[in-house]
Amino acid sequence: MNKQELAARIWESANNMRSKIEANEYKDYILGFIFYKFLSDKEENDLRKDGWDEETMKEYLVETDAATVKQCQDRYGYFIEYKNLFSTWLKMGSDFDVSNVRDALSAFNRLINENHKKVFEKIFETLDTGLSKLGDNSGAQTKAISKLIALIDPIPMDDKQGYDVLGFIYEYLISMFAANAGKKAGEFYTPHEVSLVMSQIVADHLKDRDKIEIYDPTSGSGSLLINIGQSVAKYLDDKDKVKYYAQELKENTYSLTRMNLVMRGIKPYNIVARNGDTLADDWPYFEENDKENTYEALFVDAVVSNPPYSQKWDPKEDARFSNYGIAPKAKADYAFLLHDLYHLKSDGIMTIVLPHGVLFRGGEEGNIRRNLIENDNIDAIIGLPANIFFGTGIPTIIMVLKKKRERSDVLIIDASKGFVKVGKNNKLRASDIKKIVDTVIKRENIDKYSRVVSKEEIR
Repeated sequence: MNKQELAARIWESANNMRSKIEANEYKDYILGFIFYKFLSDKEENDLRKDGWDEETMKEYLVETDAATVKQCQDRYGYFIEYKNLFSTWLKMGSDFDVSNVRDALSAFNRLINENHKKVFEKIFETLDTGLSKLGDNSGAQTKAISKLIALIDPIPMDDKQGYDVLGFIYEYLISMFAANAGKKAGEFYTPHEVSLVMSQIVADHLKDRDKIEIYDPTSGSGSLLINIGQSVAKYLDDKDKVKYYAQELKENTYSLTRMNLVMRGIKPYNIVARNGDTLADDWPYFEENDKENTYEALFVDAVVSNPPYSQKWDPKEDARFSNYGIAPKAKADYAFLLHDLYHLKSDGIMTIVLPHGVLFRGGEEGNIRRNLIENDNIDAIIGLPANIFFGTGIPTIIMVLKKKRERSDVLIIDASKGFVKVGKNNKLRASDIKKIVDTVIKRENIDKYSRVVSKEEIR
């Protein structure tokens, strides 16, 4: 069975098993179990490579063996006891019970390496609190979980196949849950094709750097950040030279971000994640109990984001918006854009997905737009097909901006006609993605498709 067939089979079974639970909610349970299996298998497989057999693990892979606990915590950032391994659950057969999962998740949170708490702490909280929704009593919950862990057991958790099966299946499941989650999908998923457009544009700009820092202030499931990282890593001699910063408001989605980053083989020391309100609390990566003395402003090589469209917010003046203006309280689109721009290094690049209205709405948004043009920040505007995002049919754009540019013109692309219809949605094809990216990189004028427009004409 190839990865597409395996992913489709898991999705079909999972969708049937979720019964009356909303797709948006059920995704947190199955993806949480997949992540637990990933962490558990990683620890177990490495120990087996080191010569540990079943009996050795039963004896020494226990919480009371301080040396083994420390060895695993130093190596992985966490420790999972033998009795709590995913494989042990499967071996238990009819003796398995929902309480085994509760005990395991509690132990996991207790035994995280102190240096990696920001990556792993409370990462299973949504799964833990949601177990009770999988059945009316412990027997029903045990039965539902047994089916779930048997369903995901065939997923390979390493890259022996030479490609990322786990990553493919995880991304596939997220996209399918998004397709079935209606309006809630936009909270956690950027369509893969849109993500590829953004990542290839960013990668081309950063291709000559030795190490790269990237940031997504509305990170969702983390897929956009991961695609950017994979694209820029192709130009580096070591993929561990990419550092990932992620901020997400919703706790369950914040956990998805961290899970996704860890499962793609990104080292815990390269993941800096924060659960918070991007607009209310600027990035300062602070310790909650000492904000004043631990503030650390963040400036990165690339910022990528797909923020919630036209969201209400509480406007305030701070360094992010000075020289540009403050977005109206009914529409935070330009607040997110200016936040992203502020956090760029002077030679950095950002790509952001926004509703079409940011191009022509007046008032304060018109003033901000004028200031962005006069400061030569807008590099390119790419009009996307309508109905390309799950949960909304409105037309959207990708805007490419830089803090410092040598030119003052703007490349405008109308890519709204290039797509294929898949179900209810429109989807960019590989040829559409290539045409957009090539046009941005070459800054080409193409009849009825793209034009480089001078600042004078825009004025």
